[in-house]
Amino acid sequence: METNSKMMNQVEGQQKNLVHAIESLPGSGPLTALDQDLLLLKATSAATLSCLGECLSLLQQSVHQAGQPSHKPGASENILGWHGPKSHSTEQLKNGTFGSLPSASANITWAILPNSAEDEQTLQPEPEPNSGPDLVLSEDEKSDTEDKEETELGVMEDQRSVILHLISQLKLGMDLTKVVLPTFILEKRSLLEMYADFMAHPDLLLAITAGATPEERVICFVEYYLTAFHEGRKGALAKKPYNPIIGETFHCSWEVPKDSVKPKRTAPHSPHSHNHDHPSESYKLRFVAEQVSHHPPISCFYCECKEKRLCVNTHVWTKSKFMGMSVGVSMIGEGVLRLLEHGEEYVFTLPSAYARSILTIPWVELGGKVSISCAKTGYSATVIFHTKPFYGGKVHRVTAEVKHNPTNTIVCKAHGEWNGTLEFTYNNGETKVIDTTTLPVCPKKIRPLEKQGPMESRNLWREVTQYLRLGDIDAATEQKRRLEEKQRVEERKRENLRTPWQPKYFIQEGDGWVYFNPLWKAH
Repeated sequence: METNSKMMNQVEGQQKNLVHAIESLPGSGPLTALDQDLLLLKATSAATLSCLGECLSLLQQSVHQAGQPSHKPGASENILGWHGPKSHSTEQLKNGTFGSLPSASANITWAILPNSAEDEQTLQPEPEPNSGPDLVLSEDEKSDTEDKEETELGVMEDQRSVILHLISQLKLGMDLTKVVLPTFILEKRSLLEMYADFMAHPDLLLAITAGATPEERVICFVEYYLTAFHEGRKGALAKKPYNPIIGETFHCSWEVPKDSVKPKRTAPHSPHSHNHDHPSESYKLRFVAEQVSHHPPISCFYCECKEKRLCVNTHVWTKSKFMGMSVGVSMIGEGVLRLLEHGEEYVFTLPSAYARSILTIPWVELGGKVSISCAKTGYSATVIFHTKPFYGGKVHRVTAEVKHNPTNTIVCKAHGEWNGTLEFTYNNGETKVIDTTTLPVCPKKIRPLEKQGPMESRNLWREVTQYLRLGDIDAATEQKRRLEEKQRVEERKRENLRTPWQPKYFIQEGDGWVYFNPLWKAH
């Protein structure tokens, strides 16, 4: 044990000397502190040191447990007598004081998923305390024509130095809540709007109510759930939407042609044709999202279709972690789909997301096991998003199984790719294939900027978005800095007055959040 501790301390000392030598190099000349190879060496040496510490701790823990079965130390105990690499403090990381970090004006295009960083939380002048929900007129909404597809091809050589330098400061497993990533590695939409884009196939959502039996309805929900993610993650690259600020909201709606909402799986297709543009021939699905909490960062969204008596209420806490050359984002929370016509509630969870290959061409994959369950009917589903093995294997794989728990009967299985082709097999022998790439996307309707309030996502971030589109990174960074400063001022004001934040549209109930005027409470 003493030898192990001494060895690790020696390795840590050598790594610190290496980092010091690199950071002491001059800022110009044939060899600088920002040399690509030296930055890669610095980053990998820090990651290697962390890995060695973790591995030795696990090995020593196993030996210790075998010798003393009555004592079971936790993974966090300092068995080796080594306290881990003395990296930069949390405060230094939080404030971005890395010393030799290159200028923030570097033209970075790499991006990751939401990381919930504190400094990403920004605030415009907030509405009056306890002000009621705003009246959003759906007749003001127009079809959204913005093209969200990103065109970046990956990380350019002159951009990699900033990323390498940042990685070299981080420890494996570190919670990125306290870490300020470069402020301009952004996708040009808010996380709240990304949640709305998960609703891009509202016809499949509304079709759930048409199921004639509980079995058909739960299968329809699983079909909708598996097709929801590909449109929310537009493009192949890993993107990082704007982190919503406390009090930020996003409103939109969909006009869903009635003849696109197919009846239950076993029924013949309706032969009738409808005029899609006439309001009476469409279902209206309305959506509102709000950032309700800063610590922890919690987003809520609610959507409803009054005519179909269907609504969804969801709260999500995004929590991220550094994983070497990847970033993992856990989506903590749950949603509830309510079918009021049938008196059914389907509780569901969300998968984790990972930004991979962050130094080359970053890409997103989903991972983890999620559940869908209805207590009233006894049906449940397990969905597994499979991450790609280190060697070989396919990407974006997903499998699902729907079960009737009282009889322990599997009624449906599914497999395929969440952003590609999905095949469903039912217990009666039938099969069905859904190609997510060819599913028609229903464009959301949103009010123009001039009719949006100051805290609505697109209006709030409009200048940052404009500068990012123009490629003016300096101006985008400066505008973001102003928003951040406004948040700090408002947050200090609330702390001094001991006034908690009052969300407009959602009310906390137990561990969750519920829309203030949900369909199931309406008279």
